[in-house]
Amino acid sequence: MTDRSFRLPLLAGALLAALGVALGAFGAHALRGALDATAQGWWQTAVQYQMWHALGLLAIGAARVPGSRLATLLLAAGTLVFCATLYLMALGAPRWLGAITPIGGSLMIAGWLVLAWRVARSRG
Repeated sequence: MTDRSFRLPLLAGALLAALGVALGAFGAHALRGALDATAQGWWQTAVQYQMWHALGLLAIGAARVPGSRLATLLLAAGTLVFCATLYLMALGAPRWLGAITPIGGSLMIAGWLVLAWRVARSRG
């Protein structure tokens, strides 16, 4: 492992966290009263999943998990797909985007499983 291998999860986690805070605030203030209960639920779910996965990526980077690049990419991509589809539907995009949301969730699950596999196979 190089000294720079921990940068990708830290960068992805930090960016997702910053965006999560901004979108959480946007939903709480700018969209207050503009979304129905279903759309508010989608927005809140997206913010929660985004922040949890941002923190997870920061933890991966801080722990310097060997071979975590694939897990990082799967987690980041899954988070973006999952959350973006929910944000867009909350803002009025077509509901067929809901068929794409589980792809993001599956990528996130795959990322956590790859991470578990890498940790189980690591020495030390």
